[in-house]
Amino acid sequence: MAKGKVIVSCAVTGAIHTPSMSPHLPVSAEEIAEAAVGAAEAGAAIIHLHARNPVDGRPDQNPDLFEPFLKVIKQRCDAVLNLTTGGHPSMSLEERLRPATTFAPEVASLNMGSMGFGLFPMLDRYKDWKHDWEPQVLEASRDLVFKNTYKDIEGLLALLTPLGTRFEFECYDTSHLYNLAHFLDRGLVKAPLFVQTCFGILGGIGSHPDDVMHMKRTADRLFGDQYEWSVLGAGARQMGIVAMAASMGGNVRVGLEDSLWAGPGRLAETNAEQVANARRIIENMGLSLATPDEAREILSLKGADRTKI
Repeated sequence: MAKGKVIVSCAVTGAIHTPSMSPHLPVSAEEIAEAAVGAAEAGAAIIHLHARNPVDGRPDQNPDLFEPFLKVIKQRCDAVLNLTTGGHPSMSLEERLRPATTFAPEVASLNMGSMGFGLFPMLDRYKDWKHDWEPQVLEASRDLVFKNTYKDIEGLLALLTPLGTRFEFECYDTSHLYNLAHFLDRGLVKAPLFVQTCFGILGGIGSHPDDVMHMKRTADRLFGDQYEWSVLGAGARQMGIVAMAASMGGNVRVGLEDSLWAGPGRLAETNAEQVANARRIIENMGLSLATPDEAREILSLKGADRTKI
């Protein structure tokens, strides 16, 4: 890992939270673009992107919804653009892959296994819904498996690797780290691996410090010097996990996809606010943020000029 340099990723909207949960959640192409540029200006080197239906805010993988904000973000900043292949757990693999196969980004996310993705506990926290689909989708997660089989992952790698796209390997449990090691052993993925360990989603590992340590120890044992470690913490544990990982030489991810909060009981008004909070933690440790070009070098990315954005 680059000594003293921390790659900050920002996931600006995602597919987990719904519009009724925060008035600050970006929905339209203009809102997503502004959120992304603001996060980049605050110090994020990588912007992780989903699209939403501009009318009701539901997650949507139509490339036509991605294109308007991708063009604007690329024009206005130099951040690495990372497109989701996760979409929403309810989507088919073919639907989830459409943006990445269309735009051949520098980075695409890749969930390293099938898992339960329990969002239904959020039904107890909110009562007033702007759209009927919001509680319906949350309730449906009670009986839903996010499907990413070995065949699915093989197919995804076969489609995107020839485009020069590299991956944010999202690992929600130790089994996902072992799955990634399997693909590394087979030569289907190449170092340096960008390993995003994800904490606090029901269906994956928890967000206790012991969980963070366990994932880090396991990744160290499996990958040695062949990987870059990053963390994301869901919900209120976001900044605590940022601080822990930064102190251990890791990289971090923030953004309204992962947490709607800027402090106890206080909604984040922008993604940039969360990036700024993470930046303060990192710089107070005597570390510095990696620039987009430094992140490209660390992760061996192909460069923005070789995408189709």
